[in-house]
This record gives sequence, C-alpha cells and structure tokens, in this order.
Amino acid sequence: MTRSNCPCGLPAPYGNCCGRYHSGSATAPTAEALMRSRYTAFVRLDASYLLRTWHPRTRPAEPLDLDPGMRWTGLDIVESTGGSAFHSAGTVTFRASYRGGAIHERSRFERVDGAWVYLDGEFLD
Repeated sequence: MTRSNCPCGLPAPYGNCCGRYHSGSATAPTAEALMRSRYTAFVRLDASYLLRTWHPRTRPAEPLDLDPGMRWTGLDIVESTGGSAFHSAGTVTFRASYRGGAIHERSRFERVDGAWVYLDGEFLD
C-alpha cells in the first residue's frame, strides 16, 4: 500500500475513498464500505465518526478513548453477507491487524433512516 492509498485497503486515495464518508459529503453505500470507513476512522483516531455511525441502541454513552499509540497495519475482509442497497441488514467478517496482533470479528450492520450503522460485533478468535 502506498502512502496515498486509503488505510481501508482499497486502491484509492483517502479523500476519494473513506475521507468522503468521514467528512459527511457522502454516506457509505454498503455495510462493507461502512466497515472499511470505520476501520479507517480507528486508524485516523476519528472518534466522532465512529460514534456517528454507531447504532443508537448500542452506541456507547461515554466518549470513545482511542489509543494514539495503537498502530493499525491492515484490514482483510473475510466475508460479507447482505449489506447492499437491497438489504436492511448485513454482516462483515474481518481481520484488522495492528502492531503485535489482530482482531477477528463478525460485525453486524443495520440501516437507520436509510444509512448503514454498526450494530455490534462478535470476536471470533
């Protein structure tokens, strides 16, 4: 991945990829796109975007305390089910690597007022 590519792993510059979702100029069209943009928000320490894209039923009441020392190193999408423009729910199974380890999770997403939001997740390892 070159420096100009988005941290989410797609071969596009940040501004044309997840950056447009972070800025609010566009919304993620699929659950997988939202998952990728949320990973990028963790990389960029964008807690406000993470909260904005969290389901109102499961969103933490407290502000997020993101660790600036965390070094995310890559995202691999293992499987996506549902989550398209034709669905109201979907899942994305992914492995997010960081210096010293990885998180393997199956995340659930739902549409709220037409926009994809993160509902919850289950750790798999």
